Amino acid sequence: MRVVLQKVNHASVSIDGEVVGAIKRGYMLLVGFAPDDGDEQLDYLVHKIVNLRVFEDQNGKMNLGLQDVDGAILSISQFTLYADTRHGNRPGFTDAARPEIAEPLYQRFNEKLAATGVHVETGRFGAEMKVDLENDGPTTIIYEK
Repeated sequence: MRVVLQKVNHASVSIDGEVVGAIKRGYMLLVGFAPDDGDEQLDYLVHKIVNLRVFEDQNGKMNLGLQDVDGAILSISQFTLYADTRHGNRPGFTDAARPEIAEPLYQRFNEKLAATGVHVETGRFGAEMKVDLENDGPTTIIYEK
């Protein structure tokens, strides 16, 4: 499982000009799955993401977590995180989970995030999406489990 986390002031995802998910302060996640991912990977990354402390406290130090700042998550499925670019100039995606495996994992991942009490918005699995965001920082963290 691979997750790219971007700390944002606001982010939204649109499909055919319609906003389907939007947050203000929080994290925008791009999420990809491998064929052998399961609850172990989901649980580990949910814990890491929800407990990450990258928001500034009163002294300007990154000491606050998502829940400390009443932040939210915008989660977007992104199989291209598993692009293999070692050979040639056209990426291969054979390392990414097939949709029938990845979609249920994506749904469970978002449910587990929401179960922590964090507000979660999503894109739509498999859709052609447009993402709009304003970085906060920028702070970008890459997770792989």
